[in-house]
Amino acid sequence: ADVTVVMNGLPGAMGREVAAACLRRGMHLAPVALTGPGMPAEHVVDAGIPGGPVAVRLVPGPSSLDPEEGSPAEEAGRELAALAESLGPSGCIVCIDYTHPTAVASNGAWYARHNLPFVMGTTGGDRAALESALASPGAPACVIAPNMAKQIVAFQAGLERMARDFPGAFEGYTLRVTESHQATKADTSGTAKAISQSLAALAADGTFSETSIERVRDPEAQVAGAPDSPGAYGRLNPVPEGDLNGHAFHTYALSSADGTVEFQWRHNVRGRRVYAEGTADAALFLAGKVREGVRGRTYSMVDILEEGGMQ
Repeated sequence: ADVTVVMNGLPGAMGREVAAACLRRGMHLAPVALTGPGMPAEHVVDAGIPGGPVAVRLVPGPSSLDPEEGSPAEEAGRELAALAESLGPSGCIVCIDYTHPTAVASNGAWYARHNLPFVMGTTGGDRAALESALASPGAPACVIAPNMAKQIVAFQAGLERMARDFPGAFEGYTLRVTESHQATKADTSGTAKAISQSLAALAADGTFSETSIERVRDPEAQVAGAPDSPGAYGRLNPVPEGDLNGHAFHTYALSSADGTVEFQWRHNVRGRRVYAEGTADAALFLAGKVREGVRGRTYSMVDILEEGGMQ
């Protein structure tokens, strides 16, 4: 069955990586997609597979929750809705969003308005407005997750269950979280926020919040890392210089009050391919649900993992 992906976020690094992953997995790219302000009018995706490069026309995304009729984004939405109709029961269109936190709410409303199922890989932004746009039972099915890498998803789900089954098991321990990403990442890691919630529940720490997470965006600090000793940042493995523009190094530590016991969890990812392949899994999973007639349902990557939908 045909799956056509609308790769919103080209020509960004994640957009390019995910588009190539989808092509490698046998999906097609829609001829038009949303982009940000000041971006080129076209991007060519070359996945190095038979069939050659694919050109995608780029239009600026909606600038508000209710953009003007006839705007480029609205015209693109109608074009894609017509394409979805023409594909018939064996075909399906799925949008993938790796844009910018400021675009999350307006893009979510755009997907709902044009009945376009979507995978939201963009983190941050106005999540309440995004949820509001999807509140109708007739809203398109979607996948929303802070992380698309199945191994990290499994790790995150395991900690959530641990916190649910053994709340307060680490009561009295101090939680410290450090996350390092490329300097262009505008928000605090959604994965770090989600995992921190579970660890804070284990520590019975009601004061730990997003602002407690130590964000590292300075390349010099990333290359230097932070060894297991007091420093500007808590525990951080050094980032190779070649990965400064695409990495996710996280360290989570729970330390006893007297300093004699410490538990650490680390996940260090270089590059973007693991996220891109997981996003392709999510697109195929969502396409299957759409063909089943599912509407008004928001899936997580844990749902996909539990249903065996990740390769």
